[in-house]
Amino acid sequence: MTPLRQRMLHDMQIRNLAENTQKSYLQQVSSFARHFRRSPELLCPDEVRAWLIYLREERKLAPSSLGPTIGALRFLYRVTLKRDWSDEDFPLPKKPARLPVILSFDEVTAFFDAIPSLKHRAMLMTAYAAGLRISEVAHLKAIDIDSQRMVIRVNQGKNRKDRYVMLSPRLLEILRAYWHDAHPRDWLFPGDIPGRPITPSAIRLACNMARERSGIKKPITPHSLRHAFATHLLETGTDVRRIQLLMGHRSLSTTSRYLRIATSTVCATTSPFDLLPHPEPIPSPPAAPEYF
Repeated sequence: MTPLRQRMLHDMQIRNLAENTQKSYLQQVSSFARHFRRSPELLCPDEVRAWLIYLREERKLAPSSLGPTIGALRFLYRVTLKRDWSDEDFPLPKKPARLPVILSFDEVTAFFDAIPSLKHRAMLMTAYAAGLRISEVAHLKAIDIDSQRMVIRVNQGKNRKDRYVMLSPRLLEILRAYWHDAHPRDWLFPGDIPGRPITPSAIRLACNMARERSGIKKPITPHSLRHAFATHLLETGTDVRRIQLLMGHRSLSTTSRYLRIATSTVCATTSPFDLLPHPEPIPSPPAAPEYF
C-alpha cells in the first residue's frame, strides 16, 4: 500500500465513512491512477476532466454511475491532498430525472403470494412493511425486533445513522412463524456462511425469482418495495415529514419526490376544466342531400 493510499484510507476512517464507501473510493482512485500510469499527486484537473470524458465516451457509463468517481476524486484532492480546487474541477453531469415504477397494492400482494420460501417471504415482506434498504434488511438481528414497543431498530443505516421504524402486526406474525421454523440465533436472516448475514445479492436473487413466478411485468427489486412503501404511505395520507423519518432520508427534498408519483393523491386532484360551465352542445352538421 502506497503512503498516499494509506493517508486517504486514514482520512476516511477518521471521518467514519462507511466501509463500502471506503472500498469504492479506493478502487476509483486506483483506476484513475492506473489509466494515466502516474501517482494522483502528479495529476491535475485536466486529467480529471479527461478521465471523466473517457468513462462517459469510451466506457459508456451513465451519468449516475460517475457519482462515486467524482466523490472519490473530490475527497482525495480536497481532503487528503488539500488542493484548493473548485467544483468546476469535478464536473458532475446532470442526471436525467426519471420516476421509479411503483407497484400497486394488488401487485405487492401477488408478488408476496408467489414466494414459496418462508424465509424469503419474511425477508421481502420486511423490506416493504418497514421501507428498509437492502443492506438494512440483510443486517437485521433478532434482537432488533421489539414486539413490546412494536418497532424495528435499524442499526447504522445509510450515513451511519440509527433509527426506529414501525413493526406491522401482520409482519410480526410472519416473523414469529419464520423464527419458530428457522430459529435464527444472531442475524435475523443468516447467510450460507456460518455467522454471517445474508448477502444483498442473495436478496436480489430471491426477489427476481418471485417476480418471475408472479408474472408481474413491472421491474421489481428490493428497492422497488421501499419505493412502494413510501408511495403507499403518502397515498393513504401520511405526512411527508413522518415518511422522511421512517425512510431515514437526510433531506426532506429526497422524500418529497414521492409527491410526483403518488398518483391517487396527485392525479385525483380535480382538473379546473371540470369547474367550467358546460358549453352548449355543438350542433350537428346538416345532412347531405340524397341523389340516389
